[in-house]
Amino acid sequence: MSEQKMRGKPGNIYFLLAVIIIFIILFFIDSAGAKESLRISLKIAKTIIPILVIVIAFTTLVDYFINPQKIAKYLSKESGIKGWAIAAISGIISHGPPFVWYLMIQDLREEGMSSGLAAVFFYNRAIKIPLLPMMIFYFGWQFVVVLSLLMIIASFVVWKVMDIINK
Repeated sequence: MSEQKMRGKPGNIYFLLAVIIIFIILFFIDSAGAKESLRISLKIAKTIIPILVIVIAFTTLVDYFINPQKIAKYLSKESGIKGWAIAAISGIISHGPPFVWYLMIQDLREEGMSSGLAAVFFYNRAIKIPLLPMMIFYFGWQFVVVLSLLMIIASFVVWKVMDIINK
């Protein structure tokens, strides 16, 4: 994070300092427990860091090469399965607070994006790429893969139902 952005978010530094101070205090109160918690934290970090590196690299590439304005022309009501795929993938790779996307989706709908494709986008936002490593750690990769695939398939049904309702 740039120095300018860090200056705008002093809470991040304060939180980190608070965690370090609390850990040091706990180390003096219960050094064995503090050492065990540090060991567990390092074990979790060792498992998650390689996955996070891949996720960050993938997200960076997508942000660099995919421009939302270019996508808009492929999301018309007649776009078919290609439009569904674009909406689903865009929903999966989108990040940040949802209200940021509301305006963009509203603009795309005014340009001809179907309600079904808007629903597909928002439905697939439930698949959070940055959180996948943590899900894999807690639930295993098989669970995460099956759940994610079921969510993507369900978004196809949502697309069709929304378009039927809006006809």
